[in-house]
Amino acid sequence: MSPESEADTPGEAALPGTLPDALRAELVAFRRDLHMHPELGNQEFRTTAAIKERLERAGLKPRVLPIGTGLVCDIGTDTDSGQWSGGPRMLALRADIDALPIPDTKSECAYRSQVPDRAHACGHDVHTTVVLGTGLVLAALHEQGLLPRPVRLVFQPAEEVLPGGAADAIEGGALDGVRRILAVHCDPRVDAGKIGLRVGPITSACDRLEIALNGPGGHTARPHLTTDLVTAAARVVTDVPPLVARRVDSRSGLALTWGRIESGHAPNVIPQHAELAGTVRCLDLDAWRQAPDLVMGAIDEIADLYRAKSEITYVRGVPPVVNEVTSTELLQAAMVARRGTDAVEGTEQSLGGEDFSWYLEHVPGAMARLGVRPPGERTVRDLHQGDFDVDEHAITVGVEMFTAAALIDAVQ
Repeated sequence: MSPESEADTPGEAALPGTLPDALRAELVAFRRDLHMHPELGNQEFRTTAAIKERLERAGLKPRVLPIGTGLVCDIGTDTDSGQWSGGPRMLALRADIDALPIPDTKSECAYRSQVPDRAHACGHDVHTTVVLGTGLVLAALHEQGLLPRPVRLVFQPAEEVLPGGAADAIEGGALDGVRRILAVHCDPRVDAGKIGLRVGPITSACDRLEIALNGPGGHTARPHLTTDLVTAAARVVTDVPPLVARRVDSRSGLALTWGRIESGHAPNVIPQHAELAGTVRCLDLDAWRQAPDLVMGAIDEIADLYRAKSEITYVRGVPPVVNEVTSTELLQAAMVARRGTDAVEGTEQSLGGEDFSWYLEHVPGAMARLGVRPPGERTVRDLHQGDFDVDEHAITVGVEMFTAAALIDAVQ
C-alpha cells in the first residue's frame, strides 16, 4: 500500500516500524532519565555514554565524535567498522543532546532535574529519545531484512552554544556519505500526535551581541563633566533597534532584542562602564549577512552622540533553517502514512535559531515541529522556561514518523 492510499486509514499503516509497548515504555523511561540529568553543551558525557550503551546493546557500533561528546551510528552498513563504503548515500536523522543553564521549576514532577540550574527546557531529551528509538526500531528491521537503505543517527552536542555544535559534528564526519538529513524540534503550541511543517525558512538566524561602553564618570551633580554612560546605554537600548530596522527591508524581520544591561553601583555616581547584551534575529538570509555591519554602525552612531567609547563583540550564530521541498514532502508522507492527513498542519517561521541550519549548507534536509502539547490543554509550557514539559506520546509519534521516512526514502 502506498503512503497516499494509507492516508485514509491512519493507525493502520502497512509500513513496518510501529513501537511495541515494551520499547515505548523503555523510551519514556530513557527520556525521563535524561531529563533528571541534564548536561550543558560540550559537557554531555553521561548523556553520550547512555546513548552509546543502549545502541551497543542493540548490536550497533556507535562512534563518539572526536570532541568527546556526541556520537554517530550507522544502521545497515556493510562493513565491520561501521563505515559506509559505497552504494546509495544515507539518510541521516539528527538529534541535539544538550540542556540549558536554567533551573527546573516543575514543583510536582518525579523526573524533574536533579542538577541545580540545569534543565532540559527545550525538549532535547525528547529529540534524543526519538532518534534513539528510531535507531532501535530500524536495527530490528535490518535484522529482518526490511531496511532497504542504510540510515545514520547523529547525536549532536552543544546546539545551545553559538555558533552551535553542528560544525563539530560535521567536521567529525557526521555528513560523510549522507544524501539527506531530517530532524524534529518540540513545539508546545502543536498537539501531541501532530507535526507542523513548512517549505522554506522555518527558523531564523540568531547572533549574539555584547557591548561595553566606557567613559569618564563622576558626580551626578556635574553630568556635564562626564560621559553619562547610564543615559548612553539607555539610548543604545531604545534607539538602536528601530534605527537598524529602518536600514533593511522590513520583510527581512531583522530584530535586535536586549537581554541584559548593567551599569553603576550608587545613585549619585555616574559610572565609568556599562555593559549590554542581546540577540540579533533575522528571517532573511541576505539581511543576516548584512546584519553585523548595520548593527555595529548604529551602535557607534548612538554612542558617539554621548561621547561614549564602544567595544562591540558580535558573535555570529546560525543562519535560518531552510526546509528543502523534497525533504519536507518526505516528512509529510511519513506522517500521513502513520497517522493520516489530519496529523500534519502548516507552521509559521519562528524567530528562534537552530544550528540544524549548518547541515543544510551541505546536504538537503528538513525539520518538523513535533507536537508536545497535551490535546485540549490551553496552557502553553513554552520553550526555554523552567516549567517546560511534554506529552510523552510525542516520542512514539516521532519514532514512527522517522522510521516511516527511512522506509519511504529508500524506495524513492
